[in-house]
Amino acid sequence: MSFGKTITLADGSKIPQIGLGTWLSKPKEVENAVEIAVRNGYRHLDLAMVYQNQDEVGAALKKVIPSVVKREDLWITSKLWNSAHQPDEVEKELDATLAQLGIDYLDLYLVHWPIAFAPGRGLFPPHSTIEGQVEIDNKTTLVDTWKAMIKLPKSKVKAIGVSNFRIEDLKGIIEATGVVPIVNQIEAHPLLPQDDLVAYCKEKNIHITAYSPLGNNLVGKPKLTDHPVVKEVADKLNATPAQVLVAWGAYRGYTVIPKSVQEDRIISNFKQVELSKENYEKVTSIVLGNRTRFNIPLTTNKPVWDFNLFDEPEEQTATYRVNIA
Repeated sequence: MSFGKTITLADGSKIPQIGLGTWLSKPKEVENAVEIAVRNGYRHLDLAMVYQNQDEVGAALKKVIPSVVKREDLWITSKLWNSAHQPDEVEKELDATLAQLGIDYLDLYLVHWPIAFAPGRGLFPPHSTIEGQVEIDNKTTLVDTWKAMIKLPKSKVKAIGVSNFRIEDLKGIIEATGVVPIVNQIEAHPLLPQDDLVAYCKEKNIHITAYSPLGNNLVGKPKLTDHPVVKEVADKLNATPAQVLVAWGAYRGYTVIPKSVQEDRIISNFKQVELSKENYEKVTSIVLGNRTRFNIPLTTNKPVWDFNLFDEPEEQTATYRVNIA
């Protein structure tokens, strides 16, 4: 079992440290995965409208609430998609998420990306003149969207936060509204430590949730779970490489949301191991000369998002940048 550890957030709520991620889970697999996870002790589920599987998560929730767990003992996070950033759309999409899940409230609702798409034409509205691209709404600002998030009724959302936000995005919405996001969910693993962002979030008491803690296969690079140093530490601890990568995030104080749909991996990812300082530093050292961001929308998404989000070398040709305020 996991250590059962929870982390107290800035508003006093307690989030379970290990959760189940549902991104890149194929349809028909998620319902089973969520049910297996909850039956095996998971109490934190990470979801999103754009994963297009929340109805299946809802079907799983019906099987485990209240027979296995009470709703109030689960932590359920979902995310506002880019095509609903316009202030009038924010609560509508939240209502759609709650309906898909068959629940009355979310514990946490995040702005999924600091990018607005054109509304009302699906999750990836096609560009009116450029084939293969998504239509960006460059008029709606992050501050507009964040103000709408702040206004959401507490009966439907206990806490609000963001995802994939850089320091300047966070500063922009905090300075404009005075409301600090509770969480910033970011890609975080030993090849992408983002120490500056982590330090800023710590200073502002913004908790970090790590997605893709095991890396991912989007760009066809070697799997992080196959890295010789990670495997060496895993062997030493009689653990799996995935358990070591989850432990690396936990050592840094993150909540960590490994994704799997295979029963044995769902269970083993939840069996925590602890890293000594020496093993933590050994795993951390693999970034040297190898820094990798797996999830860059410009290069990994179809249709293409013509957007420079992180200022990575691959993004320099993009037309749009984040419109903060």
